[in-house]
Amino acid sequence: MSATAIDAPRSQAPSSIERWYVLVLVCLIYAINIADRYVVSTVLEPIRLDLMLTDAGVAFLTGAPLAFFYVAFGIPISWLADRYNRRNILAASLVIWSAFTALCGVSTNYLQFLLGRIGVGIGEAGGTPPSTAIVSDCFPPDRRPMAMTVLALGAPIGAFLGADFAGAIAHAYTWRTAFIALGLPGLVVGVIVYLTVREPRRGRLDALDEVLKPSLIKCLKFLWQQKAAYHVIMGGGLCALWGWGLIYWTPTFLQRAYHLDVGQAGAVTGHIHLWGGSLATIGTAWLLSRPFMADPRRVVWLLAAGIGLATIPSFIAYWTHSLILCKAMFWLFIPSIYFYIGPCFGLLNNLAPCHMRNMFIAISLLVANILNLIIAPWAVGLMSDWFAGAHATDAASLRLALLVLAPTGLWAAYHLYLASRTIIADQKRAIGYTKEWAP
Repeated sequence: MSATAIDAPRSQAPSSIERWYVLVLVCLIYAINIADRYVVSTVLEPIRLDLMLTDAGVAFLTGAPLAFFYVAFGIPISWLADRYNRRNILAASLVIWSAFTALCGVSTNYLQFLLGRIGVGIGEAGGTPPSTAIVSDCFPPDRRPMAMTVLALGAPIGAFLGADFAGAIAHAYTWRTAFIALGLPGLVVGVIVYLTVREPRRGRLDALDEVLKPSLIKCLKFLWQQKAAYHVIMGGGLCALWGWGLIYWTPTFLQRAYHLDVGQAGAVTGHIHLWGGSLATIGTAWLLSRPFMADPRRVVWLLAAGIGLATIPSFIAYWTHSLILCKAMFWLFIPSIYFYIGPCFGLLNNLAPCHMRNMFIAISLLVANILNLIIAPWAVGLMSDWFAGAHATDAASLRLALLVLAPTGLWAAYHLYLASRTIIADQKRAIGYTKEWAP
């Protein structure tokens, strides 16, 4: 057990069945979240052609509305989740974003699709923070990085659904059918969450006083003093800018560069997301469960090294003109966009007092989603349009834009390394949070 873990009374600890049921269920919710969010990347080119948009135009339509409203609602919803029933907020949010995902599928024009993406953003704002906070009250501190990594297994599963599954449906039917097929199951899961998950007592595994309810200003002030938390948030956000920004345009790149249809393009990366991403996530969860990984410095060293090394194949994948070499590089690059997610969630939950966890996760998601849903897609689209000049955007212009983005993985690795300098002291400060900090 790590030096920062707290022994909780056995009467407060959930049963193994309860904690793993909750963990598997929130993993499924996260899979639905990723699938509903990134299905647009698979059908980006059909949407662009159908609505007659430029690369920058389709990037803005599919990414920015969701991200803007995710950001706008993320902090207020997380503030509520730090004070009220997280189970209810999670269930309601899942139903909302799933319904709006399905409504994107029945949209017939630009405005209707725009409103659908706004609804998805509002709903998803209440998804991940309550999920991670609930899991944190099911697993003790030294087991949280492992538990969060299992939760993050939903990301490769969701990406597979949003790539291979959605691509096949879009090819067989239309891109609109893909949205409907991915949206409807979330309505059912939302009801299951409401009926079967109990709201856990906050901090029951941290031996902290439940009456502490710090204000938003106190949360932000405390976060600013947690230097390791800042670097983990920036490192995770830049990983999203780098990895998910590249993936956002990958199906379109494959369709243009190698003349694949939407189903074939989705199939190229779908199984890499599922098997490569899942193996990377499971392997990371196993590694983090080893006693020698109880030192949080080793966790961030592992993340920094993994992201830094994976930046090389991420560049080669978009530089080469060989589909075989491109696929080989994807097998090295794509799994790396998953293995950091769970550990970052776990580290942030340990760097935050129990009544600030929703807020810490919400701020990290705010940064990540601004970078990977607004800046990365739009910047790549703008650069692609610019590189194309007077000609229509094509494989060459998009390739150059992606090559500009690829090296940002090194920037992310640097922030993760910097977190190791203060992470032990910052975890101790989070454990020692007392009423003196509260308003």
